[in-house]
Amino acid sequence: MIKVAILGCGNVGTQLGKAFFKSKKVDLVQVYCRSSTASFFLNNKIEVVTNLNKLKEADVYIIAILDDAITDFAKKLPQKKALVVHTSGAVAMNVLPFKRRGVFYPLQTISKNKKLSFKKVPFCIEANSKKDLKILKKLAKTISKKVYKIDSEQRKNLHVAAVFVNNFVNHLYAIAEAICIEKDIPFSILKPLILETANKIRKISPVNAQTGPAIRNDQKTIEEHLKLLQPKQQEIYKLLTNSIKNTHQNNS
Repeated sequence: MIKVAILGCGNVGTQLGKAFFKSKKVDLVQVYCRSSTASFFLNNKIEVVTNLNKLKEADVYIIAILDDAITDFAKKLPQKKALVVHTSGAVAMNVLPFKRRGVFYPLQTISKNKKLSFKKVPFCIEANSKKDLKILKKLAKTISKKVYKIDSEQRKNLHVAAVFVNNFVNHLYAIAEAICIEKDIPFSILKPLILETANKIRKISPVNAQTGPAIRNDQKTIEEHLKLLQPKQQEIYKLLTNSIKNTHQNNS
């Protein structure tokens, strides 16, 4: 059984904690949280500490905090003989000042209070030794069926790609929802289209799946759309329309 301590009780830390708590192959020994309001862990009698000097011995310490805070946080962490990893997609492994270090990055959009199964979530792992890479692979496989060895440079590029397909796309959903609300249209009307767009690229390339006025060069439709939009929405619309046009001109 792998002994794990999670350092952080935000979205990623909480969901990893829930998954490891259910696993019969992992012993979740402790959770570090700046406040003691980690209700899931407290309710399940998992020790929560607010002082890093009170950390128990574990096989793997998982730092699950904001990207920008990882470097400074790691410097405050007592030196451990165990493996210390972080969960960031954008931060290099080598910011961790430990002999045994690595990355344990779940490639998924994660919210603390939304139920999540890690079974199909890809875990991108990295370590500075083959021995520790095997430990991370074994740990990831206790909750997921998809584990990939990805180095820091690959992971940074993967994270950028993930921002495009998740964060940016979700922001576009928010713009579409705002347009619907303003015109008293149920946003739910768009949900079958959203799902079909996502399902389509399971079988064909996104480039080949592209439809719409930009790829057809329907300039009159584009102009009519722009008249309906607020100035900031117009900027986004123009940028994406030109990007689609340029992409397909280059590929034709």
